[in-house]
Amino acid sequence: MKAKVLILAGGSGTRLWPLSRENYPKQFLKLFDNKSF
Repeated sequence: MKAKVLILAGGSGTRLWPLSRENYPKQFLKLFDNKSF
């Protein structure tokens, strides 16, 4: 199994909008195989 590295950094999350919203932060987005961080 290959490891995937992702660095979560602060910010307003505008590049992930509309996926990332105030009520649904970036760390809960399902980006890889429908799994959240």
